[in-house]
Amino acid sequence: MRSATLRQLRVFASAAAHLSFARAAAELHLTAPAVSLQVAELERHAGTPLFERLGRRVYLTPAGETMRRATTAILDQLRGLEDDLAAHRGVEGGTLNVGVISAGDYFFPTLLNAFCANHEGVNVALSVCNRDELLRRLDRNLVDLGIMSLPPADGDFRASEFATNPHVIIAPPGHPLAASRRIPMSSLGREPFIAREQGSLTRGVMDEVLKRARIRPRIVIEAASNETLKQAVSAGFGVAFMSAHAIALEVEAKRLVVLDVVDFPIRRRWYCVHRRGKRLPPVASAFEQFLREGGDEAILRLVPASMKRFWRVGKGAGTA
Repeated sequence: MRSATLRQLRVFASAAAHLSFARAAAELHLTAPAVSLQVAELERHAGTPLFERLGRRVYLTPAGETMRRATTAILDQLRGLEDDLAAHRGVEGGTLNVGVISAGDYFFPTLLNAFCANHEGVNVALSVCNRDELLRRLDRNLVDLGIMSLPPADGDFRASEFATNPHVIIAPPGHPLAASRRIPMSSLGREPFIAREQGSLTRGVMDEVLKRARIRPRIVIEAASNETLKQAVSAGFGVAFMSAHAIALEVEAKRLVVLDVVDFPIRRRWYCVHRRGKRLPPVASAFEQFLREGGDEAILRLVPASMKRFWRVGKGAGTA
């Protein structure tokens, strides 16, 4: 094992966590053959197989499980060393390692830019993924902070809220309900829905809201990206439940409309999440404070004037 490289250990750790070479490749921005090659090299150094295939599934061998535990400890020590060195550097010159769910990438780069403008020399490592994947990255200490709208309920994480995240029902401009006012939620039961995939925050909130209203949505398309979902709605396939952050520009350009449904918008909150007990690098602590003190106001400045009403809390505003 003396010739094994950190790259091989990192690739193995990802493949072992996902039990999938394809998912490891996506996480590490590699090709699946590149992941297979790195694992094969590590197996050559170990002198024994680390994975085995049964049908279409991949499993760790007993040696692979031993390797997984050792690799986790090695990589945790390295990340601890990186945190210690970052503490010596302070905020300036540190690396802000942060992940955000996909609905947040419509405003989050602007927040990062505002923070970095006040802290020269800060480097940013940004991951954009769905909520389940972001929680895995936090749990495995691959990111220091996670930005999401539904913090985990268990006690392993700490969450601080910093901004409003309204959700609305969108439709194409020519939809029969586009000009209607105070649409009963029961009417949504008759509409075809384009929905995000299971595991995404938006899908989780949608399922919760519609279940509470005793509505079983008729889902005609599941989309793994907000852009695909918006295109499907614009093409007339149905309506969709989305974060207002993701559709503000399309509504302003009149490519989509927000339906005036009773008890909408559903206003959630954005949270900054990290593992409890984790010693945050100074740059991560500074960014968390930046979000708490000015995140809501900074986001609202990005919202087109015609959309600001969805962020304002008033009589009849929906919450969840």
